[in-house]
Amino acid sequence: MSDRERLGGPALGTGEPGARRTPRTGPSWLACACLVVAKDLRLELRSGEVTTMSGFFALLVVIMASMAFYGGPATGRLVAAGAVWLSIAFAGVLAVGQTWQHEREDGALRGLLVAPVPRSAIFAGKAAALALFLFVIEAVVVPVAALLFALDSVALLLPVAIVALCATPGIAATTTLFGTMTRSGARNVLLAVAVFPLLAPTLLAAVSATRVVLDGAPLGEITDHLGLILLFDGVFTVGGLGLFGVLIEE
Repeated sequence: MSDRERLGGPALGTGEPGARRTPRTGPSWLACACLVVAKDLRLELRSGEVTTMSGFFALLVVIMASMAFYGGPATGRLVAAGAVWLSIAFAGVLAVGQTWQHEREDGALRGLLVAPVPRSAIFAGKAAALALFLFVIEAVVVPVAALLFALDSVALLLPVAIVALCATPGIAATTTLFGTMTRSGARNVLLAVAVFPLLAPTLLAAVSATRVVLDGAPLGEITDHLGLILLFDGVFTVGGLGLFGVLIEE
């Protein structure tokens, strides 16, 4: 008889009567996506490279557009919508290239791929983090554009914010999927050109909705535009979730 049995406990290896071992399970899909988001946010809080570089470039695009095309209040309303969303699109492409550059450094991408994390959760986490970066950039770019184009920023704050809330996730999903193919530096320029046809539907709908809002129309008149934006968001998000695992392995 063992010492454990003399003390009244069960013998080693037998366990409690009726007890069953519960197999360990990993984190859920949502938890994995949140972990990827948290990782990217921590990196950005330490360096600030993505939002600083992309935000500066977006501001530069808006400033140049205001200097080149502004011809009064009427022209300003027409140009401002295109200038804002074009600057956000360029910022998104630049930001996704920078975030994937961080993943390539020191084998971080390989470590992320060998981790027990679903490929779709990696895509969702990267796209969500990029969307947060773009929201920060938009919070700076839109007021500056309103100032440069002599627009009433207070009256336009809520309508433009609604359009941005609908369009930004689609831009983030599209550029994140594009980012999986930028692992080779020689292909970055070509892929940066190729991604804009994919962004075009979301950008055109966002520009049209923003232009209607800048003309003073109520929110009810842009519901069709918002529905179209959300449709493209869903298409690119679902496509990214399905294709990310294939593209990342190539």
